[in-house]
Amino acid sequence: MVIPVYNEAADLERSVRRLRGYMQTVLPFPFRITIADNASTDETPLIAGRLAVELPEVTAVYLADKGRGRALKYTWLNSNADVLAYMDVDLSTDLAGLLPLVAPLVSGHSDLAIGSRLKRGSRVVRGPKREFVSRSYNMILKATLGARFSDAQCGFKAIRADVAHLLLPLVQDTNWFFDTEMLVLAERAGLRTHEVPVDWVDDPNSKVDIVATAREDLRGIARLRRTMPSLPLPAIRARMGRTTPRASQLATH
Repeated sequence: MVIPVYNEAADLERSVRRLRGYMQTVLPFPFRITIADNASTDETPLIAGRLAVELPEVTAVYLADKGRGRALKYTWLNSNADVLAYMDVDLSTDLAGLLPLVAPLVSGHSDLAIGSRLKRGSRVVRGPKREFVSRSYNMILKATLGARFSDAQCGFKAIRADVAHLLLPLVQDTNWFFDTEMLVLAERAGLRTHEVPVDWVDDPNSKVDIVATAREDLRGIARLRRTMPSLPLPAIRARMGRTTPRASQLATH
């Protein structure tokens, strides 16, 4: 489980200790929490380092350059875990969704898993502006890229390590569009994505700039439409034994 952070000194220790306690209690298999600090300028690296010393299941990685996607790609591709996941440091997603997220990957049933705030059964608390932006963005993805997944931006995702090593080298974005690009490429490669309805409460102190992120996402969509035809996605489909486009439909549960 990777926790990507940038200047999160206020919340980091409380969130990591809570997450570790939950994982110790609920998960029936070994786990590791990696704090991926991408260029923080506050006390975040010091807190991360101390937690890594105090807690045997916690490690800390410091990257000199910013970018959530960069932090995830680096830590996932350098991990020896069988299942790779991440969640936001504010723990906006209820931790009860963790086992349903990773179980289909541990069993081999699915290739990726995502939390969804837009699936039936989810419970979401957030303002109308963020709700509108989220739904509009996912509608744009369906219209421009033919996406079938319901929620690209929820900070709660997992991927099998063998799939990550095939797919992530093709993902170019290093920031917020990373999630969307990974999911679109996975779908086009015929990979199975499991969706988990989640309970989610908006963090009023979120540092995400909605306008800037929206612009970045639109640029990412335009780039992906240009470059996707040249990517070796058919080779991944063949290697994974997903030989027909129909196999790329979402696994719904």
